[in-house]
Amino acid sequence: MKKYQIYFLLIGILSLTGISGTVMAQLPNSASLSSVSRTRPLTEKEALRWAHLDPIQDTVPGMSVDRAYAELIKKRKGQPVLVAIIDSGIDLAHEDLKEVLWKNPKEIAGDGIDNDQNGYVDDMHGYNFLGGSYFEQLEFVRIVSKKLGNTELQKKASAHLEPLVEEARASVLQFQQIEQLVSTAHQNIQKKLRKKNYTQEDLENYKPQSEEEEQVLGLLTQVMAMGQDIPSALADLQEGISYYQSQMEYNLNLEFDGRKPVGDNPYDLKDLGYGNGNPSNQLEEESHGTHVAGILAANRSNRKGVNGVAENVKLMALRAVPDGDEYDKDIALAIRYAVDQGAKVINASFGKKFSPNASWVQEALQYAASKDVLFVHAAGNDGVDLDNPENSNYPNDQYSLMASPMNDNYVTVGALTPNYGPDMVASFSNYGKGRVDIFAPGDEIYSSLPNSNYGVEGGTSMAAPAVAGMAAVIRSLYPQLTAVQVKRVILDSGLNIPLQVRVGDRERSFNELCSSGKIANLYTALLLADQVAEKK
Repeated sequence: MKKYQIYFLLIGILSLTGISGTVMAQLPNSASLSSVSRTRPLTEKEALRWAHLDPIQDTVPGMSVDRAYAELIKKRKGQPVLVAIIDSGIDLAHEDLKEVLWKNPKEIAGDGIDNDQNGYVDDMHGYNFLGGSYFEQLEFVRIVSKKLGNTELQKKASAHLEPLVEEARASVLQFQQIEQLVSTAHQNIQKKLRKKNYTQEDLENYKPQSEEEEQVLGLLTQVMAMGQDIPSALADLQEGISYYQSQMEYNLNLEFDGRKPVGDNPYDLKDLGYGNGNPSNQLEEESHGTHVAGILAANRSNRKGVNGVAENVKLMALRAVPDGDEYDKDIALAIRYAVDQGAKVINASFGKKFSPNASWVQEALQYAASKDVLFVHAAGNDGVDLDNPENSNYPNDQYSLMASPMNDNYVTVGALTPNYGPDMVASFSNYGKGRVDIFAPGDEIYSSLPNSNYGVEGGTSMAAPAVAGMAAVIRSLYPQLTAVQVKRVILDSGLNIPLQVRVGDRERSFNELCSSGKIANLYTALLLADQVAEKK
């Protein structure tokens, strides 16, 4: 929802007017990074691939992916690595993904039989734990509507729900008002200028004939000053109206039951046999999983679309994240499925504020740790400090704020923008010295979308697969390294950022925002992985 923030600003305007030391010598150091500055905007080509660029050479906080392939990986072929993506559906027919999909060697497609007797029928590329459902309530809505947990939990959930319902209802009305004002002003100025398409310069040169025309010009100028033409702004406003209407109809609706088509009890971990073997997206707007998959491992050799971070990877699709909050049961079972099928990395670009059965997921994470599987999780998009006990984000690797992590196979990733400097931490990204491990590119990321399309999305959801892709590259080239060692390599090899950056309403030192105090870098990670592997 970060794209709609500019329109809340407009509402206000309208209301007022009516790395590890062992390799440091080989790596970019704090002194060199402190001198990084960009004197020109990114070109269109650079903007589409900024996450793969190099901080020193290209003056953006990218992960040096291109440099790593050109100078270190070259033609090296590692071992194939299976990576599980727990997300919404993935477009299995996408031109940039279909060749990198995992295929279950023990299953026969479409015969309706559980050939490998793993409890999942026709699971050729993974599994669909959502069945035919997609829209869902948020977890705290379910807690209130189904009276889950104890009285204290229900009160907390209810207190969280009520202001969001009011916000959604008010936002629909405000967006409709803004859309109507902008649309009317746009039509009027088109007639006055006798132009279907006009520029900000046209508006500046036009001399208003009345106070009303002056207000029209002021409104349109404010919108265009935000960096959009009017038709695009109107489209975004209409999208915002649809977003909040959908929240009221599904996510925040106490009467809605999105799970009903699935047929199981989502609060009974032993109620199995639900879902189906088709983890593809069911709607075009169900794009999240496809975008995540492309960031991680879009085909690097087909000269189409985008290049993923990792090659020599097979992707397992696990559809378990709806439009709304995921169920703990689905996530726990998806983690166990991925581990049992041989995944070495799991990407988890999802999260929620309430988790009535968090222990199910934490036990699955412990199972993953026991099987040497690395779990990479998005930090969340609330723009808050996760070290504050009021700011919960599930799943996590701690039973409580003061507890130590249960396992060292868990990496939490915050999001960066393309702007090296005070604004490099995305405004939506969560942070926290005790709860977030590292930051990676996550804003304005170009990747795959359903129907073999491509587009830009942003969120910590985009930062997590960048790091999961790094982990897959390391596990492919250095299979002797454990999940714990791969995590340490990623964190220890990250680049120190000697800057004050903006988070929330103030500036803080970057090294206060995550446990490593660093940004992820594939080039330096491979240098360190090589040294660690030599010592084994």
